[in-house]
Amino acid sequence: MFAGTDFMTIHPKLHMDAVDPLVFRRAMGAFATGVAVVTALWKGEYHGMTMNSLTSVSLDPCMLLICPRRGSATGDAVVRSGEFVVNLLAAHQQALSSRFIGAFRDRFAGIEVDRTEAGTPMLCGALTHIGCRVVDVHPAGDHDIIVAKVTFCRDGVGEPLVFYKGQFGGFADEPV
Repeated sequence: MFAGTDFMTIHPKLHMDAVDPLVFRRAMGAFATGVAVVTALWKGEYHGMTMNSLTSVSLDPCMLLICPRRGSATGDAVVRSGEFVVNLLAAHQQALSSRFIGAFRDRFAGIEVDRTEAGTPMLCGALTHIGCRVVDVHPAGDHDIIVAKVTFCRDGVGEPLVFYKGQFGGFADEPV
């Protein structure tokens, strides 16, 4: 579209400043997302983290990507084991989401889980479970982009937990 033409020549009034990471974080917070807990099993230990850096990549084959912070225990477990489960949380699971953020001694204590054939934990009551096998890992800033092939989907019934501008919410039952 802009072959041979400088973008700034077309848009001379456009001024771009350096981006402050906190301003960028607030800007991205205006993009409403679902809330997921990614779980993995590595050397007999369960790992899990809440994230909304998740998107579908392909339908043929079915693929998605997640973006864990580089060096996180769960991100490392995902890469080393080569498998993980995306647990899309239901509206009533806000407390569960909070449990998988930051330092929490035993995130899985007292939580009911199912397991995949390989033993990866699946959080009971989640709206959806998506089993994945790691295909590729790409370093990107302070995170990794993990591309994965979907190995199974287990769809539930209910309303999703939604995150918008630093707050949890759901859908209003009103027509738009």
